[in-house]
Amino acid sequence: MQRRTWLAALAIASITAAWPMTGMAQKKIVLGFSQIGAESEWRTANSESIKAAAKEAGIELKFSDAQQKQENQIKAIRSFIAQKVDVIAFSPVVESGWETVLREAQAAKIPVVLTDRAVNVKDPSLYVTFMGSDFVEEGRKAGRWLVDKMKGRTAEVRIVELQGTVGSAPAIDRKKGFEEIIKTDARFKIVRSQTGDFTRAKGKEVMEAFLKAEGKKIDVLYAHNDDMAIGAIQAIEEAGLKPGKDITIISIDAVKGAFEAMVAGKLNVSVECSPLLGPQLMAAVKDILAGKPVPKRIVTEEGIFPMETAAAEAPRRKY
Repeated sequence: MQRRTWLAALAIASITAAWPMTGMAQKKIVLGFSQIGAESEWRTANSESIKAAAKEAGIELKFSDAQQKQENQIKAIRSFIAQKVDVIAFSPVVESGWETVLREAQAAKIPVVLTDRAVNVKDPSLYVTFMGSDFVEEGRKAGRWLVDKMKGRTAEVRIVELQGTVGSAPAIDRKKGFEEIIKTDARFKIVRSQTGDFTRAKGKEVMEAFLKAEGKKIDVLYAHNDDMAIGAIQAIEEAGLKPGKDITIISIDAVKGAFEAMVAGKLNVSVECSPLLGPQLMAAVKDILAGKPVPKRIVTEEGIFPMETAAAEAPRRKY
């Protein structure tokens, strides 16, 4: 009887000795994530990717929708700090104005990850890594495609531009990359440029104004995202013109709606910007908390899809 009791005690002691490590491994990571909003197909797919990946990785996700307002994101980040989450990640509405809240996160020893969009801060140690697309390169890809498309043309090429949200990284960088390419050729001229705030409704509204001002003198529309381009297509059709033929249309994101427009012959090309950052984010969160080195910049690999390839590619699209 005494021997059996001793063996039982030994077994319990063995389990107890192993328990602290098991408990550590089982402790759930808590990630606070502040999303910009739900202004486009791309953003919706991005949110779904993050939620699904967190669930798959066994990470507790505290998700906040900023409704495209920086003040809402700052409030959310402060709330995450107060809740003592393990990691904070966010996709910033605009580039500037983050120094104070990021210093608060740093003081609380909570690592910060930027997804999709960058911030403009003097101290890069305020965040661990920035993962997402190279927006400048996306603009260059759009510019290169246009230069190639118009290589046999001698006349002036008049371009209207639908910019993204004012002050946002993709709006700044996609404009910069595009202009970097077209400025080398005197034929290309941006005659109108205005924000469409990355939404279909605003894209349609601004395109209507462009058409009223320029009439049939528009050769190309360069839209900083597909949703604005799709809104603009409606305005072009309502004006009695044929999108994709009378006006060459270039956009960025390569969402399903863009492929539908390309298959219909209404959109000429879409540069890819993948929203499926969820698995990449969860891997980075785990690496950071495990003390593993994480690159300061993680770039997403992406392609470009002209109208001619859309029908074959569309069934393979995940967003």
